[in-house]
Amino acid sequence: MSGAFVHTIFDVLAWLAAAAAVYWLSRQRLQFPAQSFELPYIAALVFGAGLGAYLFGSANLWLSGESGIARSVEGAIAGGIVAIELYKWSAGIAARTGARFALPLALGIAIGRLGCYFAGLDDFTYGTPTALPFAHDFGDGIPRHPVQFYESAAMAVFALLYVLAVLNRNAFVITNGFYLVLVYYGAQRFLWEFLKPYGTLIGPFTLFHLLSLSILLYAGVMLATAPKARPMHERAVA
Repeated sequence: MSGAFVHTIFDVLAWLAAAAAVYWLSRQRLQFPAQSFELPYIAALVFGAGLGAYLFGSANLWLSGESGIARSVEGAIAGGIVAIELYKWSAGIAARTGARFALPLALGIAIGRLGCYFAGLDDFTYGTPTALPFAHDFGDGIPRHPVQFYESAAMAVFALLYVLAVLNRNAFVITNGFYLVLVYYGAQRFLWEFLKPYGTLIGPFTLFHLLSLSILLYAGVMLATAPKARPMHERAVA
């Protein structure tokens, strides 16, 4: 079974998990902004995410001395953010529209990264060599950091904490969930990048180090300027 086929299977599972998360949230009697389900919004999101995924993924290959075309989940996140912010600006939308995507994003990454792991060396997401007892040989005889598992586990932890916050009707987490998942994702991704064999761009930092910091900065500003979350009982406004 080829690495690309395995990756595709987990990509499908990641999308199914994200869809299940959207459905579960809808059953929690939470009210999210309607704009995030409108067709122009979705079109801008898909276009930006797709462009960012291939642009940053392929650029990282080139910077690492590899050829070909690649996708990057972090590139997709960055591209989606830029596209949506431009769309909202052009459409005069002032509302914060990402709250419903916090759990789907966390679950999607957690499952998708397992696909990266099982895809092996062809995926170019493996870690640097290590002598740690939980190192993994991806087929070239070199024990490496299973950084895909690190990221998968980290995002699964966020998903669990988010679900608990929703069940407890935590207004701040529900309202600002998207920016919280971005802060969490950017921070853990920044750390894992030190354990990957990617080419550096500035000093010891790779392209994805810089992208992680950009996502962290964006989310930090949005959290710092967020309106105060209202207490809630049966309903939450995000």
